[in-house]
Amino acid sequence: MCKGLDVYLFLTGMMLLSEVARREGLFDWLSAFAARRSGGSAKRLFLLVYGVGVIVTTFLSNDATAVVLTPAVVAVTRAARAENPLAYLFICAFIANAASFVLPISNPANLVLYASKTPALLTWLEHFALPAILSIVVTYVILRWTQREALTLTISDDINQSPLSAGGRTAAIGIAMTAIILLVASTLGLQLGLPTAIAGGLTTTIVLVIKREAPWPVLSGISWAVLPLVAGLFVLVQGLGHTGVITQLGDLLRRSVATNAPGTAWMAGIALAIMSNLMNNLPAGLVAANTILQSHPPVVVASALLVGVDLGPNLSITGSLATILWLTALRRENLEVSFLQFLKIGALVMPSALLVALASMILSR
Repeated sequence: MCKGLDVYLFLTGMMLLSEVARREGLFDWLSAFAARRSGGSAKRLFLLVYGVGVIVTTFLSNDATAVVLTPAVVAVTRAARAENPLAYLFICAFIANAASFVLPISNPANLVLYASKTPALLTWLEHFALPAILSIVVTYVILRWTQREALTLTISDDINQSPLSAGGRTAAIGIAMTAIILLVASTLGLQLGLPTAIAGGLTTTIVLVIKREAPWPVLSGISWAVLPLVAGLFVLVQGLGHTGVITQLGDLLRRSVATNAPGTAWMAGIALAIMSNLMNNLPAGLVAANTILQSHPPVVVASALLVGVDLGPNLSITGSLATILWLTALRRENLEVSFLQFLKIGALVMPSALLVALASMILSR
């Protein structure tokens, strides 16, 4: 349990920030803002929603995009009378993974894979800025192409947008301050869990004091079951380590690196991307993290593993916690996406973004 303390604290802080922002209407306001600026153009609305998704994923994590942005986009597509809302809702699923390695805070899997040795911010950006940008662009181009027919339909831009409440403004300021704090902490090479938990708790407290409300509604709206789930994954992988499997994987990785480090980076990134869909990316990331501790591979191989664990889940709806949360959010709105329906798009989006991101990272070494 202690081994994952940083991850638990990070998730707690992010869930607090996400829930208070959701309750205060911040994400609804952002989505309505995007819809009003679309001018009745489905293509422009698609781009604006995608941009909001990039921002939310980058600074609030991919789980926040799935949990709080998805219902907001549902509301906007209904207000805009979009005939095919899934064309815009697929954005929430795919950008949640495509932008999840812009910063260390963009995905809990990043903290899992690097454990307590997350690279400092400048080092992180040096390794991942270009691959992340390319991943976001490639995902947008292919996703937009797959939804091209839906984007020829007209939508309404006659959407009422109420002024952002005091609580919503406070939540926005809290999120911005949290992002700054985490960027500073990351630059200094500090762990991110405790600052995130403090910032989330403080922002929530300020909003509740302003509104003179009890904390129970906010706390009850958080998916606390995520924490024991992650804890269980830590225990599962620890048990797997006792079987000797991780030691064997570490030996295999060491031998492969000694023969061909760039080739190993390619194979490791692709293999972990596939594994993430077979067993979900959190346990896959935990296995990779323990393998890294066993083998101490070069930076290019460790970086390829992170790209694989973040982008791999865009293949199927079972690949990441964020995608599962997205699917749950859709079902609450009486919308359904089948495994095959997602796979048809994911089979185009994921390999393309993964190969471009890996190529830009490996070939630049």
